[in-house]
Amino acid sequence: MKFIHLSDLHIGKRVNEFSMIEDQKYILKQILRLLETEQPDGVILAGDIYDKQIPSAEAVQVFDDFLTCLAVPHRAVFVISGNHDSAERIAFGARLMSGRGVYLSPAYEGETKMVSLSDECGEVCVYLLPFIKPATVRHAFPDETIESYDDAAAAAVRHMNVDPQKRNVLAAHQLVTGAKRCDSEVFSVGGVDNVAVTVFDGFDYVALGHIHSPQSVCRETVRYCGTPLKYSFSEAEQEKSMTVLEMKEKGNIHIREIPLVPLRDMRRIKGKYLEITELSFYQGLNREDYYQITLTDEEDILDGVQKLRVIYPNLMRLEYDNRRTRENQIIEVAEAVEQKSELELFKAFYELQNNQPMSDQQLSLSHELVRDIMEKPESVSR
Repeated sequence: MKFIHLSDLHIGKRVNEFSMIEDQKYILKQILRLLETEQPDGVILAGDIYDKQIPSAEAVQVFDDFLTCLAVPHRAVFVISGNHDSAERIAFGARLMSGRGVYLSPAYEGETKMVSLSDECGEVCVYLLPFIKPATVRHAFPDETIESYDDAAAAAVRHMNVDPQKRNVLAAHQLVTGAKRCDSEVFSVGGVDNVAVTVFDGFDYVALGHIHSPQSVCRETVRYCGTPLKYSFSEAEQEKSMTVLEMKEKGNIHIREIPLVPLRDMRRIKGKYLEITELSFYQGLNREDYYQITLTDEEDILDGVQKLRVIYPNLMRLEYDNRRTRENQIIEVAEAVEQKSELELFKAFYELQNNQPMSDQQLSLSHELVRDIMEKPESVSR
């Protein structure tokens, strides 16, 4: 049985105030053309369908068109909600669409939707687990001790009653410990939203969403397929792809990637203003791509963005790397702050104010407070 694994479409996203909708339409059409060649039995969309919980009308239309093209006879489509999505909105029309082979994860209330497919090797059970938080799972199982995201995921999996004799696939949208992150993802308190990979030991393949870089975590069959497009310049050197999963008898799994080519790529270039504006420099580049330009001139270029956009119309970001910026301690402090979790920052602030470290009891209380704050809906996306 063959599945295509996709995630993190983020339809409607803006990057540095540039709308990505045209790029998204282009890449979704490319994916549909590739599906015609691959002819999979199922397509898994592992969350973050939209970039906002209340998407624009245009974003909804783009996904509606894509989903309509995905839903062809003899192909199952599986969709779960991510942390950027509204679980209720993603689940709208689920009972009607299941008749067309489109299966949408309901908002989590203690049960995980399971869809059974069959081929010559037997049954494949596909479980659809939307993005969950500890508070959500505690509400479903009030008699269980659920304090962390790890506890929540473990409880959700435990209540699925997975049959280890069958081939089992899980679609989930969580941060698995050990995954490498990039700038376009939502950051939470360091380590608080992590889930141990061992939680998913009962599944033959785990189709993950949430992390934007394609990668496997600890074992090949626990996999993030990554975004189909680049959404930050930290991804500039990545090659985006969609993941193809082929399952034969239990334990016999083959995974491969199919590269995706964007309408406009993301590029980073660096040099002096006169170099970057020389014909010999830019004539080999696709000037319609999205650019981050770093100038090394010691003096700032007056109206630099406007001047450079004459050559690079999709210039997203202009930076300087010179003596002034290298000596700017504020930037260094800001970078150090971004690398620390909220709890670490609070600990440092406490020690600065009180000239002594926090006690174990204070650390425990602070951890609980930070966790509770981060679980509020308004902190899910930024």
